[in-house]
Amino acid sequence: MDRIRDRTLAGVSFVMVGVILLLGFVTAESQFPGYSTSTQTISALGSARGTPASRAVFNGAMVLSGGVTLVAAYGLHGVYGRRGLTALVAVTGLGGLVGVGVFPAETGLPHFLAAVIAFGGIGVTALVVAATVRGPFRYLSAGLGVLELLAFVAFVTVGGATPLGIGGLERWVAYLGIAWATAFGGFLLPRGTTAT
Repeated sequence: MDRIRDRTLAGVSFVMVGVILLLGFVTAESQFPGYSTSTQTISALGSARGTPASRAVFNGAMVLSGGVTLVAAYGLHGVYGRRGLTALVAVTGLGGLVGVGVFPAETGLPHFLAAVIAFGGIGVTALVVAATVRGPFRYLSAGLGVLELLAFVAFVTVGGATPLGIGGLERWVAYLGIAWATAFGGFLLPRGTTAT
């Protein structure tokens, strides 16, 4: 019974992380007149260059999603009992997602380190999950994890030197992570025992 509760808690939490981030990005963009998804980074939404509304929405969404990720880590520990996986998810949420919301882009190194923890943590977590679970989802998790990390390396090394621009390339990184978190949440949710 506790394992079903933990699967439900972790699954709902991962889905909510994806929803909070996606809607947070879209809403913050709508509150930033003239914002370019191609030439500006996602973090610009929460920086001093943003509007008060875009900053509040973006930074709030990052902190909230990081907090929900900690709840997901707690539930995940009850499901798999793997301290390494639990710690990885918790650090990604607290040091990465919350860190990006607390340290806006203009803080420099603290923001950069938080972004590395967030993006890298999601990709590595997807690979660890692929090595942990059974069934077809392990291949989806591995594929999304590899793509996330490749996109992140491209973002760090070439930045805006692609047709996507720096903002477009960063969205590949962010949206791959959102897709993985949402898919993993769905995978974790317990299956019903009766047809309705």
